[in-house]
Amino acid sequence: MYNYRKMRRVKQEISRQECIEVLKNAPRGILSMHGENGFPYSVPINQYYDEENGKLYFHGAKEGLKLDLLRENNKVCFTIIDEGYQIEGQWPMHFHSVICLGTIHEVTDQESFINHLRKLGNKYYPSEEDVDDLISKTISRICLYEMDIERMTGKHVKES
Repeated sequence: MYNYRKMRRVKQEISRQECIEVLKNAPRGILSMHGENGFPYSVPINQYYDEENGKLYFHGAKEGLKLDLLRENNKVCFTIIDEGYQIEGQWPMHFHSVICLGTIHEVTDQESFINHLRKLGNKYYPSEEDVDDLISKTISRICLYEMDIERMTGKHVKES
């Protein structure tokens, strides 16, 4: 367990359950990794949050920079914001942001792989048939990643 700084703007902090709602409902976020030559590397990515085990799931190709970086150093940051809203008659946007720190690894158990890949697909595709069709066409080229969340923080932001 690491020692983390407390959030500076504690009045804007949202509850764990509000953070989970953002993770479940927002369409995508940014996965940041330790990149090449000391630079961070971040990619926009779709996610699925599993409430049963409290983990995040992502998919990707079986080869490429992202996979190479994750195999080298599996500490990551996942950042996401919801779609936000405006209060009628006011200009500023209000939204919730969530930052998750943790470690990520490839899911190798076939049953877990298919189960969580299907749940990820069901979040984005209109029908289970579409998900099953896509899985059958692409399964040989897909990796599934599971993120163990070490720390989750979220806040309500009002643009000003």
